[in-house]
Amino acid sequence: MKRRDFFGLPAIALAGMSAYARDFAAEAETGPTGAITDVAGIKVGHSTRTDRPTGCTVLIAEDGATGAVDQRGGAPGTRETDLLNPVNSVQKINAILLSGGSAYGLAAADGVMRYLEEKNLGYYIGPGKNGAKHVVPIVPAAIMIDLGYGGDWNIRPTAENGYQACVAASNKPPQQGSAGAGAGATVGKLLGMAHMMKGGFGTASVQFPNGVVIGAMAVTNGAGDVWDHIRGKLIAGARTEDGHHLADVMQLMRSGKFAMPRLSAIQNTTLGAIAVNVDLNKAQLTKVTQMSTDGYALAIRPVHTPFDGDTIFGAATGKLKVPAAEIDRTIAIVGALAADVMARAIVSAVTHAKGSPQAPSASELGA
Repeated sequence: MKRRDFFGLPAIALAGMSAYARDFAAEAETGPTGAITDVAGIKVGHSTRTDRPTGCTVLIAEDGATGAVDQRGGAPGTRETDLLNPVNSVQKINAILLSGGSAYGLAAADGVMRYLEEKNLGYYIGPGKNGAKHVVPIVPAAIMIDLGYGGDWNIRPTAENGYQACVAASNKPPQQGSAGAGAGATVGKLLGMAHMMKGGFGTASVQFPNGVVIGAMAVTNGAGDVWDHIRGKLIAGARTEDGHHLADVMQLMRSGKFAMPRLSAIQNTTLGAIAVNVDLNKAQLTKVTQMSTDGYALAIRPVHTPFDGDTIFGAATGKLKVPAAEIDRTIAIVGALAADVMARAIVSAVTHAKGSPQAPSASELGA
């Protein structure tokens, strides 16, 4: 990959900028591949049910992380998001949960809290006995709908699944595709469920010589089609009547040949989280998280519909201190790149997914 200019300026103009800023221009040679666990201090674990394709995925920040959220979809299902508002007092989160199972899946957060309490990780509220302490783990969570996909509607993630996802959490790259919260994910449902394809869980990251690391993870379960903005190619979504080709919903809309079907229970919502190692406060991270939501628009067409509960969380570990003179430019660049990395994670979820009789994979259609 060729050296990139900073803010689009020619390379010669970089000479007048600080070394910190110039290093942002030299993106890692591989571009945004990697995993969200490339951000030091971040662990990710899955719990995937075997009795129906569903599950949950947890991100753990053992040292705590500044938290933020951006919610754009019309049908959200969330927990502990109000406290992420910059005006509210709690500054640090301990974990983020993404889950299938619709609102029932929010119960998995109870298991995450139990695990963190056992580890004495949480918001300190007072001393306990024998030198212990009382804590309340801060675990924002969001869910997507996969009810009825591949089995019994009543099978959904539980508190035990949340706990086991924590047990499995590691700083190694997590499994992608049909795993954790992505096990029951599907995409391309705007021509009806008979035309959908398999979604999943994906992750990506990018690292820079100045030490900045940006990671993303996504549960790709959108109503719309999935577009690879790097290759400029539609790779998954609603299929044609014969099932062997992509219908391209946006093109159908432009041509006036699209009629919205009545969507059934196997519906939508793309969930995501970004993590950065930069020391950001809640307001600064909120802006970065808002910018990262553009990754949804890069990769999903259409997105943020009334049928989607699209939500992105942000986590900043604060391990890399930024010069005060560079903070605004850092926020601008990190936010822009977070959108790019998020789009890559969404695409990676689809390309790694394994198909089913109900929903073939992108690889089966030659993406």
